[in-house]
Amino acid sequence: MSLAAIRLRSRRARRLRVGLLTLLGLALALLTLSVGQSVTSLPRVFAALTGAAQDFTVSVLRLPRAVLGALAGACFGMGGVAFQTLLRNPLASPDIIGISSGASAAAVFCIVMLGMSGAAVSLVAVLAGLGVALLIYALAWRGGVAGARLILVGIGVSAMLQSVVAYLLTQAPSWSLQEALRWMTGSLNGAQLGAALPLAIALLICGGALLLVQRDLEALRMGDDMAAGLGVRTGVTRLVTVCAAVALVAFATAAAGPVAFVAFLSGPIAARLLRRGGGLLIPAALTGAALVLAADFAGQVLLPARYPVGIVTGVLGAPYLLLLIIRDNRAGGSL
Repeated sequence: MSLAAIRLRSRRARRLRVGLLTLLGLALALLTLSVGQSVTSLPRVFAALTGAAQDFTVSVLRLPRAVLGALAGACFGMGGVAFQTLLRNPLASPDIIGISSGASAAAVFCIVMLGMSGAAVSLVAVLAGLGVALLIYALAWRGGVAGARLILVGIGVSAMLQSVVAYLLTQAPSWSLQEALRWMTGSLNGAQLGAALPLAIALLICGGALLLVQRDLEALRMGDDMAAGLGVRTGVTRLVTVCAAVALVAFATAAAGPVAFVAFLSGPIAARLLRRGGGLLIPAALTGAALVLAADFAGQVLLPARYPVGIVTGVLGAPYLLLLIIRDNRAGGSL
């Protein structure tokens, strides 16, 4: 078989798997819209979506939840895999290195200490996520940023922020404690379509920026010197990647809270599903959306009690994190 035929076969296999991921996300979205405390038939779901029929459960309760979950998952997935690719380390995920913690800590402070709510809290969370990312990057800078050093700095900053959140929760009055806890766990409860609009705009702009530098980002896997030899502007690529990925994660955290491990898991799962080389930004976004939708459905319908989506993803992600560390230690790595 010729090289051209092998490449064509590889591209077709990749497109097929990406298509299957897309269909999985759509199927999970339809499942979320049709099944809950009551079951709505698919024809009635489609009628409600097209405006041919009025259905409060589908249009008001389930649709905003599904849209917000899918968009937040896509943002987490794309932002997470961008960091993992840039730093060539599966632990270099925004929820591991403290960016999500920064956004949630700022949100909890605004809720508990300042009595803020709604869009104001979301704005502060986004700005805090960007600020914490800048702080981590600055602390890890030593004539450049090594992946392992940035991860260690990020874990330390994350631990400090979590202690701040723990203190704030002890000071929270009863009327704001529930809202603050939502930011700690990650939840789609009370989702509204209005909250999904900024997330969609962020995904369009920041996701588009990442796709523009995707080829150069993949070249950075081989190291800065090799990438520069191939004509990649490494400084510009790093700046665009960091800013866009942090913004995606910050906006997703502002909308749904720090949904645990979605950014961490999406890239590795997408890589395993595709099996072959190529950009992972879109597959990771699709995987993240599917993870959030599946976890939210499990937490609301399949489990004996109702659980926020962040608790379900945390249960899935924590064992994988331990497995990754054990596997790397056995291989003599340095995670």
